[in-house]
Amino acid sequence: MNKTVFNGLKRSYTAYHAVEYAKKYLMANGFTPLHEEQDWTVERGGKYFVERGGSTIIAFSVGELNEYDYKIVTSHLDSPALKLKANPVMDSAGVKKLNVETYGGGIWSTFTDVPLKIAGRIVVKRDDRVERVVYTDDHNVVIPNVAIHMNRKINDGFVYNAQTDLCPLFSMSAGNEFFKNIDGEEVLGYDLYVVHDAVPFFAGTNDEFICSPRLDNLVCAFASLDAIVNSTTDGINVAFLADSEEIGSRTPEGADSDFLQKTVKRINKSLGYDCVALDKALARSFLVSADNAHAVHPNHPELSDPTNKVLMGGGVVIKYHANRNYTTDALSSALFKQIAKDADVKTQDFYMRSDLRCGSTLGAISSSHLSVRSVDIGAPQLAMHSAVETMCVSDVNEMVKALIAFYNATYTFRNGGYDL
Repeated sequence: MNKTVFNGLKRSYTAYHAVEYAKKYLMANGFTPLHEEQDWTVERGGKYFVERGGSTIIAFSVGELNEYDYKIVTSHLDSPALKLKANPVMDSAGVKKLNVETYGGGIWSTFTDVPLKIAGRIVVKRDDRVERVVYTDDHNVVIPNVAIHMNRKINDGFVYNAQTDLCPLFSMSAGNEFFKNIDGEEVLGYDLYVVHDAVPFFAGTNDEFICSPRLDNLVCAFASLDAIVNSTTDGINVAFLADSEEIGSRTPEGADSDFLQKTVKRINKSLGYDCVALDKALARSFLVSADNAHAVHPNHPELSDPTNKVLMGGGVVIKYHANRNYTTDALSSALFKQIAKDADVKTQDFYMRSDLRCGSTLGAISSSHLSVRSVDIGAPQLAMHSAVETMCVSDVNEMVKALIAFYNATYTFRNGGYDL
C-alpha cells in the first residue's frame, strides 16, 4: 500500500494532526512554507504550501508557465467525531464522564465499546504569547453500551441520544479542572475531539483490505499529497486539503471560503501576471474533486444503482448526479477517463439510486468560488462514516496513480472540446 497514505492514516486523529503530517511531508520533499499574513515570492520551478487555521493546507508547484493553467485537486481532512464542550467533566454514579456534541453525521453506534482518543488542538499561554498546539491525550476513553439485559430493544434499531448515550467515561478520580491545565500549561481554549483509536489494519486472506478510521477522506487527501510531490507540470499544480466538509464547509478553513480563490490570485500576482492572464489561465484549467465513494455492499447490493455498480477493487470512481451535487459532466468525465486510460488506471461510474438522497462533495462548493471545469471522483469504500471504514488496498494505489497522471497530463481546452 502507498506509504504516504498509510503513514498519514496512522498519524491523523484530526484535521490538525493531518495538517501537521502534511507540512512535515511537504518540507521533506522540498516545499517552502508561505504565510497568508506575509508577502509571497513565488518563482518558476518552485514548490510551496500555505496553511490556514491549522486544519487546512494548500500545496502547489510551479512549472515553466509557457501557456499556463491550474490543475487542482480538492479533498478534505475532517471526519465525523464527538467534540468536547467547554467545562466537559460531569459526575455520574461515581464516574467522571465527558459532555460532548456530535460533529458531522457519524454512525454513532460504532463509537461505543471501542478505544477512543481525545485529540485536536489546545491554545496555551507561553510567557507573553498565545500559541496553538496539536494535542493527543495519552489515555483512552470509552463509551459503554447499556447491557442487553437493561435495554432489550438494542438490537431492534436503537436510536442513540447524543446527550445521554454518547458520553465517554473519562476517569474515576480526575478533577473537573483537567482541561484548564494540560501537561502543566494553562489552557486558554481548545478544539478537542473524541475519535476512534484503532490502528489501521489489513484484512482478508491476502491482506487485500485496509480497515481504518477516517478513510473518508484521508485516503484522497494524502493521495493528492503523494501525487503533487511525485509529478511535474508546465503550469501550476495545486492540492487543496480542506477542513469542515462534514459540516457543510462554511468556515474560514472550509471549501466554501475564499482560501483557494485568494491563494490562486496571490500565486498569479506573485508571478507577475495580471487579472486578465488569470482569467485566461482559469479558462484552461481543470479541477478534480476527490472524495471517497460508496462501493456496492456485499450484504446489501440492492442499495446501489442497478446499472452502475461500483465494485471494491474496481478502481477510481467517477461520480455523476443529475442535479449536479457532483460536478461531473460528459466533457470532464471524458477527459479524466482518457487521462486514466493512458496511465492504465481503472475507472468506474457511480450514480446514487434515484430514490435515495445524494450527498455532495467539495467540487460544487469549490467551483462556486473558482469557476473551472471539474470532475468528481473517489475511491470505493464500505461503511462510510463508521468509526472504522473498509476499502481495497488496490483502490488506494489506483487513486494515487490517477492523481499523478492528472498532474502530469498535457491537454488543451479548445472550442468546447480538448486536445490531448
